Amino acid sequence: MLKLIQRFKNNPLGILASEFKGFLVNAPREMAKLERRFVSCKPKMRAIGNVLLCYNNYAFFAKSDDPFLTKHTNRWESWQIAKTFVDLGYRVDVINENNDRFFPTKKYSFFVGNRINFHRIARLLDDDCVKILHIDTAHWLFHNMAECRRLEHLQQRRRFNLLPQRNIAPNFAIEHAAYATILGNQFTMGTYRFANKPLFRVPISTPAVYPWQEDKDFDRVRNSFLWFGSEGFVHKGLDLVLEAFAQMPDYQLTVCGPIHTDKDFQDAYHHELYNTPNIRTVGWVDIRSPKFLGIAKSCVGIVFPSCSEGGGGGVITCLHAGLIPIVSREASVDVDESMGLILKTCTVHEIKASVQKISHLPHQQLTAMAKRNWDFARTNHTRETFGASYSRVVSEILAAETKKRQGVKNPIETRAVSTELGYPNSTHAFSNDSSR
Repeated sequence: MLKLIQRFKNNPLGILASEFKGFLVNAPREMAKLERRFVSCKPKMRAIGNVLLCYNNYAFFAKSDDPFLTKHTNRWESWQIAKTFVDLGYRVDVINENNDRFFPTKKYSFFVGNRINFHRIARLLDDDCVKILHIDTAHWLFHNMAECRRLEHLQQRRRFNLLPQRNIAPNFAIEHAAYATILGNQFTMGTYRFANKPLFRVPISTPAVYPWQEDKDFDRVRNSFLWFGSEGFVHKGLDLVLEAFAQMPDYQLTVCGPIHTDKDFQDAYHHELYNTPNIRTVGWVDIRSPKFLGIAKSCVGIVFPSCSEGGGGGVITCLHAGLIPIVSREASVDVDESMGLILKTCTVHEIKASVQKISHLPHQQLTAMAKRNWDFARTNHTRETFGASYSRVVSEILAAETKKRQGVKNPIETRAVSTELGYPNSTHAFSNDSSR
């Protein structure tokens, strides 16, 4: 009997029956996934057109007090992008960025999306639909190669391999866009300049802001630092930071991130993470919790030598908490010498030297740098500044499209566009490298 059952399972009819059973079991679960859900946001007045938004749709189905709304800035930012167009009188259809089965069935005036699904959908839309790429990472080619280089360097240092965790699927998103908004700074923008498209910088938001900690004792915490990041630990330089602090027993490192999600990395750096006296591994921490504020108060700065970012949201959160940044250029956060240090090579040796340099600064200077970072984040990286900046960018794009219809060539000149950050001075001019 058992042999007959096994023979039937290998029979075409048996395979078909098994597949049909799997479909019946999995179909309801698949349809309930956020990746498949659709929501339409309507203006109060009669809609003047339709907008398709293909980004993170979590906020459209979550409760307002859902703590996971603060897990990543893209959840709220996606909601704000939709609100911007709704306020202008458009009906906005929202799908998830990973919805690879959506097929447009109506005419859209605008399409806003990001990454891998952008070019698939853009090719299905009318030519007169204005396609706006929302860039939240460095270009996939730079991004993927940068992570592979880090993994190769790790192999050479430690004689073992780890797999890529942050690779982005190759895509032609920027090639199919008429315009692009971009969260990162000049570094991230530079990875897209080859496409010669208008790039509008919109400063990344943050899910939380904090009061200035007047009673922080910078002399007591001058030797204590934080690594704060998400998955892709080699990509984000945690391996380098762990190796650096393991060689500096007089300096303390606190590690905040979902370490448990990458068992291979956890095993490879088990000694540094859990058996090194001056390194404390906390794991994931809610940035709205007193626990996070307590950790920030116990540290003087953040060390984040990432190899590729699209706006450095975790670093921005730490600036809001008054931490002094030691970051790579690729972290894509505006930092000058009055705020912190930009790593040039991101070697273990350079990280050690940079940590020691910050730690030896006078109390008054540490306080001034921390306050400047707090002021900078408050001035430039909030939900209010994101909303205002995105609204201005959409207005500029609308004006450019009106000029196009009037026959004006190159309606957006090659000049600074969007909102200027308060400082540092080196990043005042936002770039638009297009002569479309």
